[in-house]
Amino acid sequence: MAPPRNRRPGFSRRAQYGLFIGYVGAIGGALIGAGLLLLSTFNPSAFSTVRGAISEITTPIASSLAWVRRSVSGVPEGIGSYFAVRGENARLKKQVADDARVVTRARTLDQENRRLRALLQLREVAPERVVIARLVNSSSSSTRRYATLNAGAWQGVQRGQPVREAAGLIGQVVETSPNTARVLLIVDAESIVPVRRTSDGLPAIASGRGDGLIDIRSASVAAQGFKPGDSFVTSGTGGIFSPDIPVARVVRTTGDVAIAVPSANPDALDFALVQRAFLPDPVTAPSPSPAPGAPAAAP
Repeated sequence: MAPPRNRRPGFSRRAQYGLFIGYVGAIGGALIGAGLLLLSTFNPSAFSTVRGAISEITTPIASSLAWVRRSVSGVPEGIGSYFAVRGENARLKKQVADDARVVTRARTLDQENRRLRALLQLREVAPERVVIARLVNSSSSSTRRYATLNAGAWQGVQRGQPVREAAGLIGQVVETSPNTARVLLIVDAESIVPVRRTSDGLPAIASGRGDGLIDIRSASVAAQGFKPGDSFVTSGTGGIFSPDIPVARVVRTTGDVAIAVPSANPDALDFALVQRAFLPDPVTAPSPSPAPGAPAAAP
């Protein structure tokens, strides 16, 4: 069926107004274009002025529309960049944590390597060595201070032998079993070590306090004062500890008693060197047996 020839919009006011405005806009645009064409032909300078004024009006609008277009088009890229940066950040954080663990492990190994090197050097110059053993544990939270070695009688460890490391004296073996030994630390309240001051050889007694520190008392009849910084080493008196093993350093004084820190901290050690006693127990000579045929002594 052919469309009706009457194209009037009917009784719709909105359609009629829309059609009217469209016609007016078309006619107005044609007139403006014709006027601009005539102006550019007969008066180019005036046309340039009009064109500049139109550019001043349209340029901000065009710039705003271009910014909106770039912003909208950049949204997907920004979202992708956000997730990419977030993933990269998580990867870098994990890498930093892994590197921190590696660095911590390397520092621990370096410290252990230094201690072992020092013990090896000490072993070369200490002919009275028995064995190098690991300090399994130490009772740092108790007033009685003991440590356990993972070497015992089967490795030659005996009761009374001194235990030390490169930095100084640790203690003395008090109990042994086939593969373990118990060590009385020099910071224990029952520990007593004869020492001497390195500066002048003043004899003194180092006794533990049970709190990780050591009391130093003069063994000389004449009163001798101590001062912070005084260092003490074993004197060899008593025949247990060999001379010149570092024991403690004074940090403060209280009257005739000096309070010192031990040269070797057993809580921070992994290995220790067990030495033989400085003066071994004397061997009792056997009594001579009577010669055969000799007359018995008269009662």
